Amino acid sequence: LPQHSTIHITTNRSPGEFRNASPGDLLHRTILMADSKPRRKKIPVPPLPFEKTIFAMEAQLEEIEAQADSTPARRDTIRNMRVEIARMKREVFDNLDAWETVQIARHPERPQVLDYIELVFDEFVELHGDKAIGDDRAILTGFGKIGDEKVMFVGQHKGRDIEERTEHNYGMPHPEGYRKALSKMELAARHKLPIVCFIDTPGAYPGVAAEERGQAWLIATSLREMSRLNTPIICVVIGEGGSGGALGIGIGDHIAILQFAYYSVISPEGCAGILWKHAEHRDKAAHALRFTSRDLLDFEIVDEIISEPLGGAHRSHRQMAMNLKGSLVAAIRELKQIPEDELVERRYQKFRRMGVFEEQLATGDN
Repeated sequence: LPQHSTIHITTNRSPGEFRNASPGDLLHRTILMADSKPRRKKIPVPPLPFEKTIFAMEAQLEEIEAQADSTPARRDTIRNMRVEIARMKREVFDNLDAWETVQIARHPERPQVLDYIELVFDEFVELHGDKAIGDDRAILTGFGKIGDEKVMFVGQHKGRDIEERTEHNYGMPHPEGYRKALSKMELAARHKLPIVCFIDTPGAYPGVAAEERGQAWLIATSLREMSRLNTPIICVVIGEGGSGGALGIGIGDHIAILQFAYYSVISPEGCAGILWKHAEHRDKAAHALRFTSRDLLDFEIVDEIISEPLGGAHRSHRQMAMNLKGSLVAAIRELKQIPEDELVERRYQKFRRMGVFEEQLATGDN
């Protein structure tokens, strides 16, 4: 393999399939299981302010369920508490404001790219390196299989603990990350593979070295080339969609967003610092930016809102993965029916149409 180009293969196939495989088959199925790394200790995460009442009732429910005796009255109490908890979750999460949505999108237990690779993809072959500088771990790329659909995957990964976040640079890609992503997308286009992009970043890395290596130029190049690739592209905002760092892998034929994710030109803290000179006004900025999934669907920026489990994706990774997988399979099958020339033209027109304007004729009094 060329320098800075390696592969890492994972699979969800059963051991029996490999015991019965031929030597040639095994050569193509060489695996390195994700569990080969020691599991990191899970750190308890305190509930968000608007979740505290729900968590308190869930703790009471656990105490009652742990009691040894099982009387009809206790079973009725448990049933009623479960119904009340579900009602509280719906009431709270159906009425989140913009800043509360940001808190959910940034939740430490929210599923990230590596979680989705394990839960959504039946097989995954990771591709490393940009063939120029190195392997930027903030963006993960590789061949994947979702059901019967073979795809090229590109996703931004933040990490959970300090070790993993350092390795993945908190999900903030360097120029080599965008170069790697574009290289793999062009490979996918040559082999007529659909491209799936997962967006989850506070923004591209803003360091001096990144600017010296052409950060802005590579993001602009990525926008141009993604608009011209003659293969279906599906983009999903799974958490934070921050600024040009998100848009750098966000040009697609089908743009989806998870229910409690957000997609914005700037973070609420950054906007508050510019307009009100202090980040404490972040909730006001979040409301003004209109970046929640419902806003984006109204503005026709996104094509689909993917529902999250009751209480948010961090409450059930598996259920969220099932919802996401169903959406991806449907979008891929629909887009594969469109001729290549028409697909590229529709993608171009899709982004040309974005934007809502209000116009008013000037009068003599103005």
